[in-house]
Amino acid sequence: MKGFGVHTSMWTMKWDRPGAEAAVAAAEHYRMDFIEIPMLDIDAVDAPHTRALLEKSGLRAVCSLGLPEPVWASVNPEGAIEHLKRAIDKTRDLGGEALSGVTFGGIGERTGASPTEREYDNVARALEAASSYAKTQGLLFGIEPVNRYENHLINTGWQAVRMIERVGSENIFIHLDTYHMNIEEKGAGNGILDAREHLKYIHLSESDRGTPGAGTCDWDEIFATLSAIGFDGGLAMESFINMPPEIAFGLSVWRPVAENFEQVMDNGLPFLRNKAAQYRLITPS
Repeated sequence: MKGFGVHTSMWTMKWDRPGAEAAVAAAEHYRMDFIEIPMLDIDAVDAPHTRALLEKSGLRAVCSLGLPEPVWASVNPEGAIEHLKRAIDKTRDLGGEALSGVTFGGIGERTGASPTEREYDNVARALEAASSYAKTQGLLFGIEPVNRYENHLINTGWQAVRMIERVGSENIFIHLDTYHMNIEEKGAGNGILDAREHLKYIHLSESDRGTPGAGTCDWDEIFATLSAIGFDGGLAMESFINMPPEIAFGLSVWRPVAENFEQVMDNGLPFLRNKAAQYRLITPS
């Protein structure tokens, strides 16, 4: 999980054969180092087909998901474990390096109250089992703090650290996201500093989930802090252009965040690459 990548939601959220072929071709065109594959429908993913596409293109892959409501870990840890194991197996089979995302719960999971210790106990149980299983399969396992409107359990870097220390698995890591940090952290730099010991992956997403550089995220603070901690993990550009209704509902995306993917990639990607090069996180091309 090193270098510059892109979440394939830029082109598709349906990882069937046509979606995979279109996204891999586009990522290759933009000279990405890796792609992030949404594992929203595990059964629809043709692992041998995706593996062949990745090998041909030279791209590496990370997979991500949020748990469906019937297997939210806070209320159904056993169901969550089985779902995560299936996703881990699929990630392994397609040649991925890690499974990450909202692995601790659902996108849109809110009870209307503060998290309970029972909920955290259930989440820790599910994460320990899933991360341990991922290790046996040669994969890393991540958790992504998301904002309070999408999930009530883990919203900040320090909360993710607390959960990781509670779980105690060797191969579990933190996956930050600048969009969520812009809402939840007391400065993005503080979130990065809190997570630094466990931070291996970060989504580079603008404050409106649109084109990086056109919103209110403090990119100099973000990249300067990443540089200061010696970050050498994955830098994944993320913007949601193609949203199926069920995902748009969970993310509360009600209007287009950009006119098209070309606007995001042709303007946002050079902006992010230049910032990463400025702060010596990547070598200028």
